[in-house]
Amino acid sequence: MQSKVDQSARTKMQELRLICDKEIPIQQQKIDSAVLSFRRSLETLQSKAHKTVENQVKLGKLKAQLREVEDDLVKALAVKTRKEAKKMAIMDSISATKAKIEELKRIVEEHKARKDQCAAIISQQDIALATYEGKGDQVTGRREEIQEAIAWYNEVLGFQIEGGHGVKFIFTNINSKNPSEEYSFTIRHANDTYTLLDCSPHLNDIKELIHELNRTNGLFKFVRIMREKFQKAAEFGVLPQFTPLHQHSSTISISAPVSSVSTDSRDESPAEKNELQIKHEQTNWHSEKVIHEGGRHAFLSPGSALSLRRSPRFQVRK
Repeated sequence: MQSKVDQSARTKMQELRLICDKEIPIQQQKIDSAVLSFRRSLETLQSKAHKTVENQVKLGKLKAQLREVEDDLVKALAVKTRKEAKKMAIMDSISATKAKIEELKRIVEEHKARKDQCAAIISQQDIALATYEGKGDQVTGRREEIQEAIAWYNEVLGFQIEGGHGVKFIFTNINSKNPSEEYSFTIRHANDTYTLLDCSPHLNDIKELIHELNRTNGLFKFVRIMREKFQKAAEFGVLPQFTPLHQHSSTISISAPVSSVSTDSRDESPAEKNELQIKHEQTNWHSEKVIHEGGRHAFLSPGSALSLRRSPRFQVRK
């Protein structure tokens, strides 16, 4: 029995050995193929590792290049930003310059308009100046004749006017016994009212005459009546009394009083004084002059006075 068991065990062992012998080459082949596959995989991995290392190196270089590119991009963006800011500043400057140019054009137009206005005014002033120069030449010629007439009045009638606080009218050749004796009165015109400041000699009805003068504003007539009153007073032997006025008087070179002349001294501009002087002298040229003829008084123009002064009859009387 035991031998059978041994025999069967050996048989199984042989079978197993045969099986193992068959399996060993197969497994060996598998192991060889696995080793070969492993080696190939290892080589592949090694090549991949080399490639990875190379790629890492390339990646480092690319990163460095990328940083450089990024730096260049930042610089480019900064330059672009500066250029845009500069462009905006230039645009603003251009806009401001255009606005300033428009403003200057407007100012130039205004100056041109003002220049035209000034040219027109200057032209008008030149015309007016030429007119006034012509009138001035006429007035200069007439002034000489007026001065001659005034000299005749002073010599024949003894009539003169002094100005100061008021206007003083002085007459001589009133008293035939004393021709140089002065008869005078002083009036002041202010606020459209005539006021008597002095009268030498004093006349009884002088208040009524002043009232009539303020009512009619007839200064010529008043002066003529006052001369007549002085002559009558001289006939009755009433002599003038010297009553000095506390005023600064200056002789006015006019030939006769004008009713529209104010006796108050007022400040005027040189242009107004010049114009008023021309108008005043022209008015005096056409104003009436007080003269004494045959014991009566009449009104004559300076031209008539000059012709009378130069006539043989008046020269004989003188």
